Amino acid sequence: MPRLLTTLTILLLCTLNATAAADTVPAAAVQEAVDNLEEPLYSPFIERYVLDELKQLRTDMGAQRAEFIQMTVDREHSAVDRAVTYATDTITYFFYLIAAASSILVLVGWTSIREIKERVHSLADEEINRLIKQYEARLESIEQQLSQKSQHIEENREQIETTNEVQSLWLRAGQETNITKKILIYDQILGVRPEDCEALTYKADAVLELGEPQWASNLCHQALRIDPENTHAFYQLACANTVMGHLDEAVHYLGDVLQQTESYRQDIIDDPVLLPLHDLESFQVLLGLYTDNEKAG
Repeated sequence: MPRLLTTLTILLLCTLNATAAADTVPAAAVQEAVDNLEEPLYSPFIERYVLDELKQLRTDMGAQRAEFIQMTVDREHSAVDRAVTYATDTITYFFYLIAAASSILVLVGWTSIREIKERVHSLADEEINRLIKQYEARLESIEQQLSQKSQHIEENREQIETTNEVQSLWLRAGQETNITKKILIYDQILGVRPEDCEALTYKADAVLELGEPQWASNLCHQALRIDPENTHAFYQLACANTVMGHLDEAVHYLGDVLQQTESYRQDIIDDPVLLPLHDLESFQVLLGLYTDNEKAG
């Protein structure tokens, strides 16, 4: 390396001297001097020396370049080795940590894991039992509701059958012309519905046609105990009292009838059973009073 620097210094000095001479000497003179040269400026020895130095310079530069490349490669290899070592150590430590945690878990926490498992199973069983009881309660409630619905349906079916039977008996009673048989039909209706006021009053009407006013009166009182405002019962009771000769009581019951409805007014006037009442002043006043009220209204 010192030799190379020496050679470069000599060449630089020669170049500077030539440049300085060229600057001080005119260009024409220089050209003329070059043209008139009779022998080389340098001797073969000097030329040989310069060529050897240049060769050596190139060799040194190549060696220096190879050395620089080798240093760069070595540094890169060193960096890669450090990175690989760091990664390997990190992974190793991580696995050591996992192994240590697993060992601690195995040594210390196995009982806890078993307890957790048992607790989970216990909670699952409790939840399943609770759901089973809840659904059993719901099913029981549904069964009760179905039973009640079935009972209601059965009761309605019985009521429908009873209604159909009563309607059939009423149709027979309406078509029957024999008073005795009609009374028997009314008894059948009362056997199905003992508190049927309509059947009682119609039976009282039929009994009155048989000439049994006291029996008819008893039937009417029985109907009024069930329905105190039964208009037809009051009307039949008035008819029965008229037949028995209790005319004032008959007029009183007719007043009860007309207080409830005016629809019986024409029946009272046209009914032949009530003809004995027409001569009574109270009867005439009753009909005249309601007639005047009707006109005033």
